[in-house]
Amino acid sequence: MNVTVAGALAQARELGVERLDAQLIVAHSLGQTRPWVIAHDDAAFDRATAQTVANLLKRRATGEPLAYLLGEREFHGLKLRVTPDVLVPRADTETLVEWALELLVELPMPRVIDLGTGSGAIALAVKHACPRADVHATDLSVAALEVARANGHALGLAVQWHAGAWWQAMPRGRFHIALSNPPYVAADDPHLAALIHEPAMALTPAGDCGDGLADIERIVDSSAPRLFRGAWLLIEHGAEQGAAAQRAFERGGFSDVQTRPDLAGRPRVTGGRHPL
Repeated sequence: MNVTVAGALAQARELGVERLDAQLIVAHSLGQTRPWVIAHDDAAFDRATAQTVANLLKRRATGEPLAYLLGEREFHGLKLRVTPDVLVPRADTETLVEWALELLVELPMPRVIDLGTGSGAIALAVKHACPRADVHATDLSVAALEVARANGHALGLAVQWHAGAWWQAMPRGRFHIALSNPPYVAADDPHLAALIHEPAMALTPAGDCGDGLADIERIVDSSAPRLFRGAWLLIEHGAEQGAAAQRAFERGGFSDVQTRPDLAGRPRVTGGRHPL
């Protein structure tokens, strides 16, 4: 007996999968769009497709990110391939990109670096919006860099990818803007339980002491020699880490230190300038 779209959505309800997610899963499995799914409740699909849909719905019901199930995620207007090797790009991170783009307006030939690029979301969004920028990106994970590189190729965006931890991946050169969305979730944070499907190294910093700030502090403390005078360093952090991030920037000798909110109004990105 063939399964219909309506039947698959009913199964999703029984599993506790949100209707939007279920519609996207069905659309993806059928090679259709969500509007098509909404308009074709009575459309039937074969047994193999029905099994694929059922498996995806069960995985979503366990909390696996929808982006991993669909293999893609939109970020700053770009469609990116994502896999379990990279963190799923969040809309909150667009705050970091928008701040960078504001700063780039005044720079004729800017050099930009994204430290810990993951899927390449930040670096590619900056390059897409500011083609004149010379954009570099680093990541310790070779698998993540493969995803980022593939995204750059698919989008036709020229970013230079470098393997290694933070600034160690770039032995030479200075930059006008350095960006990072580093791991900042404390190892004992209860929210980690909901993130078990995403790479741990992209969530919690190595050597975490319980506050999740280790990588933020590492980046701040090592950035000044790699920045032109007057250059900006912008770092994403947790909603409760704004004050601590500002203190780290101030200890590092940065000026004009400030924090910007995300779409929900929560402190999300802190930045500062290398002293002139």
